[in-house]
Amino acid sequence: MMPVAARCAWGLVAVLAATAVGRAAAESAAPQRTAAAAARRVVKVYGAGGLRGLESYQSGIVISPDGRILTVMSTVLDADVVTCVFDDGRRCEARVVGIDPRRELALLQVEEHDLPAFALTPRPRARPGTRVLAASNLFGVAAGDERVSVQRGVVSAVVPLEARRGAAEAPYTGGVVLVDCTTSNPGAAGGALVDSRGELVGMLGKESRSTASGIWLNYALPVDELLLGVEAILAGAPPPPTAAADRPRFNVRGLGLVLVPDLLERTPPFVDSVQVGSPAAAAGIRPDDLVIVVGGRAVASRAAVEEAVAAIPTGERVGLTLIRDGTLVEVDLGPRPREAKAP
Repeated sequence: MMPVAARCAWGLVAVLAATAVGRAAAESAAPQRTAAAAARRVVKVYGAGGLRGLESYQSGIVISPDGRILTVMSTVLDADVVTCVFDDGRRCEARVVGIDPRRELALLQVEEHDLPAFALTPRPRARPGTRVLAASNLFGVAAGDERVSVQRGVVSAVVPLEARRGAAEAPYTGGVVLVDCTTSNPGAAGGALVDSRGELVGMLGKESRSTASGIWLNYALPVDELLLGVEAILAGAPPPPTAAADRPRFNVRGLGLVLVPDLLERTPPFVDSVQVGSPAAAAGIRPDDLVIVVGGRAVASRAAVEEAVAAIPTGERVGLTLIRDGTLVEVDLGPRPREAKAP
């Protein structure tokens, strides 16, 4: 018969072994729980696109239970209807509240409540070596109630962004979180980067190449920049849009600005010419400039420009954001005149 001391020792070994196995099982399950929690707070965003290099989908993150969604500013949002699909398969139409062209962020609003949301609160930037999970609808593989994809990775560095897309330099040059997993894929932009506790580290950025080396960059905009972007958008957010027939327009020729006609429904609002001695000429606007923002509101056509100017109260300054030779340019046309009329 085994001595009592030996039996006690073997019993202790068995208890310790069982405890170790239980702990290992819990630790292996923890990333799965974290990934599932992150995925529930990521939405699939659908809109304009569908051509090669212009996908009609991307990702977004829920940042408030009452339906605010943060995503990247892109051509996907240049659509009459932008649709957000949640983790449980719910489909909701979203309106664009506003954009931050410097950080290339867009804030959406859907009519939903009690949504699982990330806490967008100030926190130190992640350090190199931090283990992270990236949740996004990369390549658009998730549809309906299918869960978005999740990748494991590690923070490689936190550095200023020096990137380009084609020949154009990225407008944002602040700090970003570089990761070692491949997030520079169609559909991944706007997804969530979380740490091992499920706390938001940043939002996955758009497909970009390094200006210096030309290699693809896998990065996220950190939470502190997301906060600044949301604050900037809300500070200049216009009221909810009215029906198209009820929207007044302002004839921007009164500001010396002649835009390319809307030959199609959404002809980009390029500047055709600038009248000499006008506010537009004084602001330095040039032919071939592309207007992308008026008074904090994204615009995608001449009609949208005229509606956005009309929404600015008489006497308040008319600020535009332009793209000129791949660079963002901000101009001020001065106070908006009183006269507003349909073209």
